[in-house]
Amino acid sequence: MADQREKVLSVNNLVINFKTDNGILKAVRDVSFDLYQGETLCIVGESGSGKSVTSKTIMGILANNAIIADGNIIYRGENLLEVSEDEFYKIRGHKIGMIFQDPLSSLNPIVKIGKQITEAMLLNADKLKLMYNDLISDDLIRYKNTLAKMNIAITTEQKKLDAFIAETKAKEGLTPEQKAANKALIQQKKAEFKAFEKKVRDEYMGKAKELKVVLTETEKKAKKQVAEYKAQVTDEYKQRQKELKQRLASASGEEKAALKQELAQLKVEFENKLSITKAEAKRRALEIMREVGIPEPERRFEQYPFEFSGGMRQRIVIAIALTASPEILICDEPTTALDVTIQAQILELINKIKAERNLSCIFITHDLGVVANMADRVAVMYAGKIVEYGTADEIFYDPRHPYTWALLSSIPDVDSKEKLEAIPGTPPNMIYPPQGDAFAIRSKYAMNIDFREEPPFFKVSDTHYAATWLLDEKAPKVEMPRIVSERIRNSLAGGAQ
Repeated sequence: MADQREKVLSVNNLVINFKTDNGILKAVRDVSFDLYQGETLCIVGESGSGKSVTSKTIMGILANNAIIADGNIIYRGENLLEVSEDEFYKIRGHKIGMIFQDPLSSLNPIVKIGKQITEAMLLNADKLKLMYNDLISDDLIRYKNTLAKMNIAITTEQKKLDAFIAETKAKEGLTPEQKAANKALIQQKKAEFKAFEKKVRDEYMGKAKELKVVLTETEKKAKKQVAEYKAQVTDEYKQRQKELKQRLASASGEEKAALKQELAQLKVEFENKLSITKAEAKRRALEIMREVGIPEPERRFEQYPFEFSGGMRQRIVIAIALTASPEILICDEPTTALDVTIQAQILELINKIKAERNLSCIFITHDLGVVANMADRVAVMYAGKIVEYGTADEIFYDPRHPYTWALLSSIPDVDSKEKLEAIPGTPPNMIYPPQGDAFAIRSKYAMNIDFREEPPFFKVSDTHYAATWLLDEKAPKVEMPRIVSERIRNSLAGGAQ
């Protein structure tokens, strides 16, 4: 059954690799998920599972050695992997905000927090410039995105060629004939790339020239419209100012004081129509500081990050993320560096803000205990792939993948009498991803097929899927670990009381 809620973000078949000295590391492998309006999607998994790489791809802040090998990220009808940096600048922070793991490293230690909160507002303070940019935005984005698509297409093929050459040259134990064949193949690939590059440039540059003509005309009209608006606002201000000054000349006592106050307020309103002043930015910052629960914001506004506790620093980072009123908030393990009681406060704060602002939230964590307090839906990641996803209730009360069982078995619980189970081994080296199910080598439930073939997603319900051969109709019946089933029973019994 199709979900009727509004879809605000869609990640489809995302594949992210990294060039390293030791080879190509496959960090994200064919990841797909949707984010709906007002929901929290939690992505959970061990370190190195690809959670943060996925979020950084959405934000457009991947490292230079990253290769976006396949997939797309659709936000409001646009593929974020193809937009220009100018367009991403308008999205990053403004439409999609992010809270990082360590608040101390996110803040400048020698700059007062008031300045750090107001910085983004003051960088975009010129309202006339913002008006001009809005007027030319559609045509500018079409032009820039056309050039960006051209460059991305060429760069992507160049990275694929570089990766192919690196892998081919790294092969050992080849005969002279095989080496000669590989050398010829490399030359052929280089020639194919040059032909591809010429074709792409010819195609996109023709479109770009046409769009540039349209953009130039739009810029002329926008400049005229902005100038007319400024003149109108200025004339209205001067006319009203003249009237008040005339009345002030003959006024006395309380009336004179009131007129002076009205003149001062008139000037503030006029300035605010043309730009965000420092006073206005401070007023907004203090409002947001109160919203995120920072006491005495007027005093705290003038303090440095080292004068705050870890929990308060994280509140500041959240305040900075909220200054642009984003539609989507990505929280990348925002409670990792905090103690348990402060964690609970920050989670409660994020939930409160999400509800008040109707935000859509992607919450990344390695702790399923945190997920229980946050998630509407959960995606479990391992070795660069989503191995199970479903609603929070489905993941906690009806988990199906052995890795999800392992995560649940390793969480401390005051009610369960079973011994905690550590997950044996370590995640695989993704320069050499294992054949079949990547978790098989660490799973006591692995079958022969797990080491040969990668499992597809098996449907558990309309909202619940898991990629494990244990759900195949030919697989033997396997019960989940006792510690997991006992916890589920305890939770259900506690909820019934």
